[in-house]
Amino acid sequence: MSGILKNLQSNTTSEIRQSEKRKLWKFHGGVHPKFNKEMSNLHPIKKADIPSQLVVPLQQSMGKGAEAIVEVGDTVFKGQIIAQQTSTLSATVHAPTSGKVTEIAEKLIPHASGLRGQCIVIDCDGNDDWGKHKLTPIPDFVNTDIDVLLERIQQSGIVGLGGAVFPTSLKVDSSSRPNLDTLIVNGAECEPYISCDDRLMRERCNEILKGIDILQHMLKPQNCIIGIEDNKPQAIEALKEVCANRNNIEVLAIPTKYPSGGEKQLIEILTGLEVPAGGRPRDLGLLCLNPGTIYSIYNAVINGEPLISRIVTVTGNGIQQPQNFEVLIGSSFNHLAKQAGGYTEKAEHLIMGGPMMGFALEDDTAPIVKATNCALFISSEELNESNSEYSNQPTLPCIRCGKCMDVCPVNLLPQQLYWHIRAKDLEKAQQHNLRDCIDCGCCSYVCPSHIPLVDYYRFAKTELREQALATEKSNIARERFEFVQFRRERDKREREEKRAAHKAALQQKKAATKTNATDDKREDPKVAAIKAAMARAKAKKLEREKQQQEVEAETNLDKTTAKDES
Repeated sequence: MSGILKNLQSNTTSEIRQSEKRKLWKFHGGVHPKFNKEMSNLHPIKKADIPSQLVVPLQQSMGKGAEAIVEVGDTVFKGQIIAQQTSTLSATVHAPTSGKVTEIAEKLIPHASGLRGQCIVIDCDGNDDWGKHKLTPIPDFVNTDIDVLLERIQQSGIVGLGGAVFPTSLKVDSSSRPNLDTLIVNGAECEPYISCDDRLMRERCNEILKGIDILQHMLKPQNCIIGIEDNKPQAIEALKEVCANRNNIEVLAIPTKYPSGGEKQLIEILTGLEVPAGGRPRDLGLLCLNPGTIYSIYNAVINGEPLISRIVTVTGNGIQQPQNFEVLIGSSFNHLAKQAGGYTEKAEHLIMGGPMMGFALEDDTAPIVKATNCALFISSEELNESNSEYSNQPTLPCIRCGKCMDVCPVNLLPQQLYWHIRAKDLEKAQQHNLRDCIDCGCCSYVCPSHIPLVDYYRFAKTELREQALATEKSNIARERFEFVQFRRERDKREREEKRAAHKAALQQKKAATKTNATDDKREDPKVAAIKAAMARAKAKKLEREKQQQEVEAETNLDKTTAKDES
C-alpha cells in the first residue's frame, strides 16, 4: 500500500513540477534525510479533548513573558485575557477554556534549557464557556481601518507558528514596510515527521485564502507566492484550486530539500534574492508568514477567536496512532499521547519539534505552547537514523572533512565556529557570523565524528545573549549609580546655594537695619526744633535753679557772718 501511495505521489509531483512556469533558484547546502511524513499525514485533523487541567506558560513569544492579571481562585472563561503583554516583543495570553485558576507558580515548560517558567494553572470545568470574552467578528474587513485589524491581531496574541514565535502584529505592521513587494506563504514544512501545515493546507485552504485576503488588504503587496515542497501534492492541488481565479496569488511547488522551509532559504528559492547577513526580508520588500499564522489571523478577524489552540503533529514509532490534533495551549504532552492511542514499547524519547531542529524533553507533563508544532515520540534507533546528533556513538575528534561547510544553508564555516566555541572565544565566533546560524542541524547530520555541532552553537548563542543581558544590566546599574551621584551632587549644590542665598539675605537684612538706624538719626526738622526748644527750656530751668542756689548760698553766708559778729 505504501508503495502505491509513493508512486501516486511521485507521478503527481512530476505533473506539478512540469506545470510550473516561474523560475526557481537553489540555495547553498541542505540535506535529504528520511522525511517520514506519511506516518501522520494520512488522517484528518482531529480535535483533542479538553484536559482536566491546563498549565499555561506566560512565556509565549520570543520577548519577555506576559504579566498575569488574574489571581488564584478566579473563574476564567474561554478567550479571556489572563496575562497582558509587557513589551512589544511579548504576547498576550488567553484562557484556552473555562475553569478556575488554582495556581500561579513556576512550572516545567518545554524549553531546551530544561528550566522552569511562570505559569497559570487552570482546572477546566469542561463547559468550554466563552462568556462575554469572544471578540466581535469583523467579516467586512475590506472596509475596516487597517489599524483596527492590526489591533485585533495584537490583542489576539498571535505569534509566528512556524517556530520563531515573533509577534505577528509587529511583522504585519504596514507602517514599518510601506512598499511591500511580495507576500510569501511558507508552506514548505521541510522538517522530517511534521505534517501539521500539510493537513491544515489540505483541509482549511479556504480559510487560509481568506487570511491572505486580510493581509493583502492590510499590506497591499504587489505579489503573493505560496511555496510548498513537492512532497505535499494534495496541499498544492487544494490551494491551486481555491486560488484558480486569483491572478495575484501563485502556488508554487519547490523541490523537497531540507531546510527549504527556512525563511531565507525559501525566499532565495522563490525570488532568487539573498537576505544579507544581519538583514531581514523586509529590507528587500518581502514578508514571509506560516500557513498556521495566517489561519490564526483569519480566525481572529472573521471569527473573533484569539490564539488559544494550534495544530500539533503527534507522531513517531513510540505512539500508537500518529496523526494531527487541534489542541488547546497548555495541554500536556502525555495528554496528546493518550489522544493518539497511547505509547508503544518504542517510546524512548520525546522531542518537541522534528529530529533536526527540535529538542528533547525529559518529562511528558510539560505543556503545549504556541511554538509547539510537533510531539515526536521515538525510539533511540530511529532517532539515531534521523539525526546523528542524537547518536549513541561516541564523539570523535574533528577530521576537518569539510562536509559541514558543504551542507550549511547559510554559507557559514561550522568547523571554525566549533573550534572558537570550544576555545571559549565567543568574540571570534561572532566574527564568523554565528548569529546567522538557523540551528537547522545539517552540519550535525553529516558529521562523521558525531560531534553535536548545533548544541555548541546554541550554547554559544545563549552565552552571548546572557552576556548581552548582563552588559545591559550593568549599563543600567551604572546609569542608576551615575544618576544617584548626580542627584547627590545636585542636592548638595542646591543646599549650598540655599545656604549662600540665606546668608546673603541675612547680610542684606543686617545692612538694611544699619541703614535704617542711620536714617533714624536724621530726624525731622520740626522734631529737632521741638527737641532744641525743650533742651533750651531745660537749660534755662537749670540756670534758674543754679542762680537760686547761689542766692540761697549767699543768704546763708550773710546769716552766718552776722551771727559770728554778734
